[in-house]
Amino acid sequence: MTARGPLARRAFSTLGCPEAGVGDVVRLALAGGFGGVELRCAPGRLVTPETGPAEAAALADRFAGAGLEVVCLASYVRVADEGPGVGADLERHLRLAARLRAPCVRVFGGDADHPRGRRDRAVRRLAAAAPAAEAAGVGLALETHDAFLTGAAVADVLEAVGSPAVGAVWDAVNPWRAGERPADTAESLRPWLRHTQFKDVASPTDLCPVLPGRGVLPLGEVTAELRRLGYGGWVSLEWERAWYPDAAPLGDALTAFTDTLDLLDPPGATDTRGAPPRA
Repeated sequence: MTARGPLARRAFSTLGCPEAGVGDVVRLALAGGFGGVELRCAPGRLVTPETGPAEAAALADRFAGAGLEVVCLASYVRVADEGPGVGADLERHLRLAARLRAPCVRVFGGDADHPRGRRDRAVRRLAAAAPAAEAAGVGLALETHDAFLTGAAVADVLEAVGSPAVGAVWDAVNPWRAGERPADTAESLRPWLRHTQFKDVASPTDLCPVLPGRGVLPLGEVTAELRRLGYGGWVSLEWERAWYPDAAPLGDALTAFTDTLDLLDPPGATDTRGAPPRA
C-alpha cells in the first residue's frame, strides 16, 4: 500500500480471522499492503493469556521478519470488575505484550453494576498497574466500550489515573452509537489517544459488521478528527467475524477498509469536517 495521507499506518485485528494461523495472518497483511496486526488475546487463538515467553518471542520474530508490527495486544481484562485477580491479570498481559513487542494492551471497563463503583475500581486498578506498564515499556489503553462507552467516560477515568503509561483506544462505533459526536470523542481523548479501531454498521442498534464505507458510521468525520488531532498512531480494522460468522470474509473487509481510507484520507488532506465522502 502506498502511504497516502496522515492515516497511512493501517492494521487489522485477528478478530476477523479467528481460526487463522500466523502464516495466514502474515499472508493477509502482505497481500493487502498492511503494516501492522492487532492480536486478539483469547483462549484457543493465535495468542492466548497463557502464551509462553518462547512462543511469544517466536511470533514477534515471525511478524518482524515479514516487515509487520504487532500494534496492540487486544486483551479481555475488565478493569472495573469486582473480585481479585485483575491486577495480576494486567501484569501478565503486560509481560506478554512486551515479548510480542506490542506498544499497548487494550483493556475493557467491564459491566460492573454501580457507576461510581466501577469508575473508582477502574481508576484504582489502572493506577496500580501503571508502574508495571512503565517498567515493561508497554502502555495500557482503555477502550471506549461497555462500562465506559464514550470518550467522556474514558477521559474521566484516565484523568483520575494521571499516568502517561495509561491511555485510550477509540473504538469508532461505540461513542457514536451512544450519541457522542466524533468531534466530542476526539476532544475528550486528545491527551490520551493511543490506538484507533475502525468498523462500520447498519445502524446504531444493529452492530452486525458492514463493509467499511457502506454503513452509517460517519467515518469521514472520525478521519477528519484524527487528522485535526495530528494523530500518528495505527488505524486498525476490527472486523468482528468471530462474533458474526455470516459476515463477509476478512479479505473483502480489508479491501473495503483500504478503499475507504484512501478516499477519506488522500495525499495532502486537510481538515474536511462536514459532509464526508462515502465509499
